[in-house]
Amino acid sequence: MLLALVAAPAVSAADAEEGHDGKLDPKEIIFEHLGDGYGWEVPFNHHVRMPLPCIVIGKDGLHIFSSSRIADGKTYVDGKAEFKIAGHDSKYKGKIVEIVDGHEEKPIDISITKNVCAIFITVLIVIAMMFAVARFHRRNGFHAPRKGLGAIESLIVFIYDSVVKETLGDNAKKFAPYLLTVFFFIFTMNLMGLMVVFPGGANLTGNIAVTLVLSIITFLVTNLFATKHYWKEIFWPDVPLWLKFPLPIMPAIEIFGMFTKPAALTVRLFANMMGGHMIVIVLTLLIFIFAAVNPVAGGATTVVSVLFSIFMLLIDVLVSFIQAYVFTMLSTIFISLAQAKEEHHEKKVEAREEKENKAEAAQLAATQK
Repeated sequence: MLLALVAAPAVSAADAEEGHDGKLDPKEIIFEHLGDGYGWEVPFNHHVRMPLPCIVIGKDGLHIFSSSRIADGKTYVDGKAEFKIAGHDSKYKGKIVEIVDGHEEKPIDISITKNVCAIFITVLIVIAMMFAVARFHRRNGFHAPRKGLGAIESLIVFIYDSVVKETLGDNAKKFAPYLLTVFFFIFTMNLMGLMVVFPGGANLTGNIAVTLVLSIITFLVTNLFATKHYWKEIFWPDVPLWLKFPLPIMPAIEIFGMFTKPAALTVRLFANMMGGHMIVIVLTLLIFIFAAVNPVAGGATTVVSVLFSIFMLLIDVLVSFIQAYVFTMLSTIFISLAQAKEEHHEKKVEAREEKENKAEAAQLAATQK
């Protein structure tokens, strides 16, 4: 069963690609599985897809129709509008286009694609897990849950205690809901991407648009809740005057650093997850490439490729957790840096409070005497 699940994506894709010109095109197969689509592939039969709703705004307004109407090169006519999926030779390759006077034009596309649908499913799964844990504790108090709920709660406690609370301290409760949500959302997306059958199979974290949005949210949380001292260090850092006036060298570097942090989060998660998926697909495709050269070589390659694919899938399970953990940890660190307070001011406040306490104590002692 495991061997079948490993080989399923490449087998179905290989069949589909050979149907065009009789030749295997590894590049097309890889990018097709790593990309988005207007339907959800059925394992072992790449020609059959579960249709998804297409929502486009064309020249004459809004159009909603099933993706099955434009599958396999078909053109869908809705009133006076004509829509289809652009072919390989089009600059809009793989996207819905509207045929206007014989020319392809790109409409406003807000369709529920495979990745969008997978995000909705992931959100529902995360919500269901969190509500299940909360419901258990409402019924059973502080008793520890077992089995699946116990594993989920262990992850919650681990991330909160070792990452959020350890880094943010008193601000942990303020930012814990967001950071825990980010961890479970990324971890669930990563695991769903390793599955072949529905509802898995969508390469969400291997899509740079998804990781970019997550990084932008972290960027907004970091800067919208930042302290005055954080902004002071950005625009007027504690460095020699000639480094910030008249040429704002250090402020420019600090502002640039604000944007490199979310960029690093985006690329780190995207590259690691996309690389893992690509390695598994390439290892599986080696079977068909060597089989086309020599059947004996293909048979020997099958054993090696499948074993390495299984090994990489097991590694990807670990990487799925690590990448979710790293994204959450770096987000926590960035938020904690934005919560920094001026040490000198705090020391002055503490010294003043200490003096006031001593004065009150002395006054109380004198009164008692």
